[in-house]
Amino acid sequence: MAPDSFKGTFDADEVAHAIAAGLARAGFDADHCPVADGGEGTLTALVRSRGGRILRFPTVDPLGRPIEGAVGLLSGGKTAVLEVASASGLSLLSEADRDPLSASTAGTGRLVVAALDQGARDVVLGAGGSATVDGGRGALSAIVAAGGLRGASLTVLCDVMTTWEDCARIFGPQKGAHIDDIPELERRLMSDGVRLPRDPRGVPMTGAAGGLAGGLWGGLGATLVSGASFVLDAVQFDQRLVRARAVITGEGRLDRQSAMGKLVGEIAGRAAAAQIPAHVIAGSVDLREGDSIRGVSSIQAASTLSQITSAARAVGGQLRESDARQVSSARVAQRGPS
Repeated sequence: MAPDSFKGTFDADEVAHAIAAGLARAGFDADHCPVADGGEGTLTALVRSRGGRILRFPTVDPLGRPIEGAVGLLSGGKTAVLEVASASGLSLLSEADRDPLSASTAGTGRLVVAALDQGARDVVLGAGGSATVDGGRGALSAIVAAGGLRGASLTVLCDVMTTWEDCARIFGPQKGAHIDDIPELERRLMSDGVRLPRDPRGVPMTGAAGGLAGGLWGGLGATLVSGASFVLDAVQFDQRLVRARAVITGEGRLDRQSAMGKLVGEIAGRAAAAQIPAHVIAGSVDLREGDSIRGVSSIQAASTLSQITSAARAVGGQLRESDARQVSSARVAQRGPS
């Protein structure tokens, strides 16, 4: 069981437990492996798999209001994990407060500084779920004011391939931007981008978190990687997959983007390569006729925990039927022609 969170509804651990309950009713044991792609749940998934502790530090939300944010220190204390969503996340704002023209990533920068103050030499930042389109201006200012990265490495886990110049148009509206705000957001990004030591324009993934990824890449030399791939490798997904009869994954909304660098698409691709069937349970399914995700054997919609359990039980039933057919075929082959 390797589900992402159903954002705004259930975290990945809750979804995994619901899936496990359904599989148990169908007679299957389950390997509990909740995951994330750089958004909410990334910190928990990495701390759970690698060991460590989660600390909380004072910071500010996207509108500058005081809050606390989480930093995970992995076993050994030299690697820190944090999420943009913890300080600069859309979930921290009411719909009425969403305003990417004003929202800042300064709070995320403060959490990076807190991680460095704890002695981290490698900082891993999950970039999903931001409320901002500031190109990382706020985070850069906070980090530079505190002395920069101090020789530490910074890796940004991205859940999209979007480039710097496209992020305002693509993601601005979901963060509360009106159509008339988009040109101003784009102007700011273009102005900031040309002043960075490295120009982020045209570089894949620099548009993640409203350009935060590109700002950290261009201003501090951060490394940008696929969040889904990073997390799956960290939890030893491939090694666990080959011991499994099947894999069940899921997310809150399954759509065309799910196959484009998102967690479900990455899991399905790895399962296909290992010749392991992959099944998807999603809160909602928005696929057009003809859309498909390579490696996916079945897709079910389930919006409550009880529905997720029922869907998982149905997957278990399909696996039992498949096993029975294989046994029957094998017996016929052993008997030979009548």
